[in-house]
Amino acid sequence: MTKTTREILDNAPMHWRQIALVALCIALNANDGFDVLAISFAAPGIAKEWNIDPATLGVVLSMELIGMAVGSVLIGNIADRIGRRPTILACLVLMTTSMCVTVISSNITMLSVSRIATGLGIGGMLSATSAMVAEYSNAKQRSLNVVLNIAGYSVGAILGGLVASSLLDGGNWRSVFIFGASLTAVAIPLTWFLLLESVDSLSDRQPPNALKQINQILAKMKHEAIETLPLTSTVQHKRSISALFSRDLARPTALLTLAYFAQIMLFY
Repeated sequence: MTKTTREILDNAPMHWRQIALVALCIALNANDGFDVLAISFAAPGIAKEWNIDPATLGVVLSMELIGMAVGSVLIGNIADRIGRRPTILACLVLMTTSMCVTVISSNITMLSVSRIATGLGIGGMLSATSAMVAEYSNAKQRSLNVVLNIAGYSVGAILGGLVASSLLDGGNWRSVFIFGASLTAVAIPLTWFLLLESVDSLSDRQPPNALKQINQILAKMKHEAIETLPLTSTVQHKRSISALFSRDLARPTALLTLAYFAQIMLFY
């Protein structure tokens, strides 16, 4: 019986390319953690320079979170359609550009728009990297790798706070965003060379030459090739969003969503 890509990756030891990919996604998640909280680190300096009240500043702080919420849904859906690798690269470009715009912002409107754009990139990045970590881990390491990826976000925020405190000693809040933009820009070539496209995504979408692309990726990781692709009707049924609200999954989906909403509300 022909093995599927999922069976091959689940049962084989992780190749160094898979380990590097997981490590890269954790690093990208850590960078997201810094980028999200950068506006919080810089907020006192912004309020002082522009002489804005706390209520207005609160709206600005919310802009990035709004962008993240929209980005995680919309860009996450785009990743399912065009692939995870190009989506992650596009998110990095968007984040770098918007962080640079933040540096040159001269008013609340410009700053708010740049933070929404940054949030869009971060939201899309979080959903895509989380999927990549799960898909490229074998069955033995998947739970640990997913946990490490989630922890990377918090580690980035913690280390970012330490770095930001040093940067802000000079009294220039823009230095925080210069640092964040620089880190994100450096991540673009690293991602270009180290990040493989998801074989699960290729198997689901089945673009032209999907089988050839999958086998080329498997060969790079010294895994055996597959002979055929799964039936698209089976894949589409398995991946349907509506399946989350089916008779068996509706209750746990609602409870997990509520629990996560409460946790994020408390965190921010």
